[in-house]
Amino acid sequence: MKSLSLHQLYKACVLKDFPFKTTRQLEPLAEIVGQNRAQEAVRFALAMPHGGYNVYAVGRNGLGKRTMMLRYLEHHADTDQQCHDWCYVANFEEPREPKVLKLPAGRGSQLRQDMDRLMGRLVKVVPQTFDSDSFLERAEQLKSEYAGKQEEALEKVARQAKRKKISLTVTTPGGYRLVAMNGDDPHTAETFAALTPEQRDQFEADIDKLEKKLRQTLRKVADWEQEYAERQQLLNQETLESVTGHQLDELVARYGDQPDVVAYLEAVRTDLADNLDIFLDENEEQAAIAYASLDKKLPRRYQINVLVHQKTGDVPVVVEDNPTYHNLFGYVENVTYKGTVFTDFTLVRPGSLHRANGGYLLMDAIKVLEQPFVWDGLKRALRSRSMQINSLEREMTLSGTISLEPEAIPLDVKIVLFGDRETWMLLQEYDAEFAELFRVTADFENEMDRTPESQLQYAKFIASLVKEKGLLHCNRKAVARVIEYSARMAEHQDRLSLHAADIANLLRESDYWARQAGAKLIDADHIEQALASARYRSSRIRDQFYESIRDGSTLLSTSGECVGQINALSVLSTGGFEFGLANRITATTYYGGGDILDIERDAKLGGNLHSKGVMILSAWLASRFAVTDPLHLSASITFEQNYGEVDGDSASLAELCALISSLSGIAIRQDLAITGSVNQFGEVQPIGGVNEKVEGFYQACQLTGARPQQGVIVPTINVQNLMLDAEVLDAVRRRQFAVYAVASVDDAVSLLMGRPAGEPDRDGQYPMGSVYGAIQQRLEKMREHERQEQQAAQQDNKEPSVH
Repeated sequence: MKSLSLHQLYKACVLKDFPFKTTRQLEPLAEIVGQNRAQEAVRFALAMPHGGYNVYAVGRNGLGKRTMMLRYLEHHADTDQQCHDWCYVANFEEPREPKVLKLPAGRGSQLRQDMDRLMGRLVKVVPQTFDSDSFLERAEQLKSEYAGKQEEALEKVARQAKRKKISLTVTTPGGYRLVAMNGDDPHTAETFAALTPEQRDQFEADIDKLEKKLRQTLRKVADWEQEYAERQQLLNQETLESVTGHQLDELVARYGDQPDVVAYLEAVRTDLADNLDIFLDENEEQAAIAYASLDKKLPRRYQINVLVHQKTGDVPVVVEDNPTYHNLFGYVENVTYKGTVFTDFTLVRPGSLHRANGGYLLMDAIKVLEQPFVWDGLKRALRSRSMQINSLEREMTLSGTISLEPEAIPLDVKIVLFGDRETWMLLQEYDAEFAELFRVTADFENEMDRTPESQLQYAKFIASLVKEKGLLHCNRKAVARVIEYSARMAEHQDRLSLHAADIANLLRESDYWARQAGAKLIDADHIEQALASARYRSSRIRDQFYESIRDGSTLLSTSGECVGQINALSVLSTGGFEFGLANRITATTYYGGGDILDIERDAKLGGNLHSKGVMILSAWLASRFAVTDPLHLSASITFEQNYGEVDGDSASLAELCALISSLSGIAIRQDLAITGSVNQFGEVQPIGGVNEKVEGFYQACQLTGARPQQGVIVPTINVQNLMLDAEVLDAVRRRQFAVYAVASVDDAVSLLMGRPAGEPDRDGQYPMGSVYGAIQQRLEKMREHERQEQQAAQQDNKEPSVH
């Protein structure tokens, strides 16, 4: 059997297929390479105007999901979509429920500046106007007029009372009393009792009449006071209107196309007169609150809280890396003044949903699900298509303090969640609303086909990474080496890995080594240096295993022959770094009922897949050698020096060959290692980690003594997965190492034992000199031996007994 040629062990790039010398000559890709399916899903979801068409981007970390989404939105965002500013303003009728204003993008900030300018003027002009001589004169005249009418009415009652010898006295401000007089002094209880009954009755009758008249007069006085207050209010409004009227009229005209803003400005016009004290009195409390909330502008009552300010024409794209409840839905701040917690509408703060309203919000699914109340709140907002700012304390019913209830804001946003497939499946299974709200799944590919066209696309992808990260440009050889490394990551000669994070890391590290060397471009040598450096940093545990092979602690034979012993191959992973390791498998056979003892399984070190592999090879043996007669040989099989769990069926071919060797008594070459799984028909099936396994045995051979005949046997189907490193390829080129491919157990047996496996004739007999023929002969001897023992036992039973 011939070994594989060099071009079968490594598929190199053809440099003439690259119509460029460096990546500087390439136009960087605007999209992420190889994700056409995901891009189509995103395009469809973002184009759908209906609710519920949010996106869940499925794929493992590092595929460039977020980068692709941001680039796609940068180039394909719906520019016809209207963006708006959202503002909260005071609700003069219900202060606990601030009102929301919706304005075209950019005009919210303009309205805030206009109101700040207006209030800045009023803070200066209003006190001056209401302290002017003309206003004070009119106010004093109005006051004197009503004071005169009040005094005259009460004086009239006093005069009538005096004629009746009764005095009208003032007891409290606004309180009056009628007292019977004894000359110039009020009657005391004694003097009043000394009067005749007729005099007392007369006094009481007169006082009753005067009290009725006094009450009538006081009612008139109260009406006059109300009339005075109204006229004073009208005077204030008239005076204030003379100061603010034309300025408010200008604002009303400026925002005439915004009915909500006009209504608010008219409400401000009405409220100004009712709250003149804000401008006239020094309000220390308001000043302290403004200082505590880092907002020195007064008066706060008429400020515009611009919750969201959008730049004109820009569709918002927001990435929320920390989707806590407050970061997502907004919150209401509090300030403390003299031990009292205070808040108002100017302390309402936006969340990511507010900033992304009218556009797109990108989040990590796991982070959203980790935060308390966030997932339910997000679904509630998407269902109702509105955003209500509720404090987290109220959601948890931990606080009964009075807080604001801002008016809800209409929500029009597309949510993009990034997550892995397991999270997506769990949400599909356990959340009935998930499928309704996230109807589109953008499924990101792990790999793409490797063709001359796709390699050029990949080169452009490399150019875009170089430009984006600010790295040195790559020459053709460096690009070819990166593409070959990508095929190695994909574990397929005709596929390329789309794990953008790994490629970006490789380019960054190669850039470092190129700059260290003072190079102007990244060359293939710098790529190799970066790969070697990363390998060295991660290989401490691998080197410990290799050291145990070198010093003989791990028993391993890479030369000679041995019955029932074979070199199998496994892959170990240590935090993202994978390496191959050779393992000795041994098998022993003995007289029995045909059972195969899996020592790993019985010692509870074998996983389910490993146990399945042993069962399959047991079935293969039975189908070959126990079709008509029982198999009188039992066997035990184990991984030597294994102290951890073994799983996977990639050693089942090696285990079967070890059993065949033990059954036949024919030795196995120890300079070959083998990997592959087997089915019940003896066909060799593909396995994973083939490159690491080949390289692992090559290193083991170097540690124990290299010989020209050494090599590895792999499944034929795995030849397409081979992308071996340069050291192994060089050894193959010098005929110091070889890789063989087998499609069946027979091929592997012939190669390992140096003789044909054997094909049965019509009678099911295998040829003499073949491996299977040796097994058949041994089994026949055992069956003949068993028949002889049975005949001897029957003969003993027929002989008469002697008494």
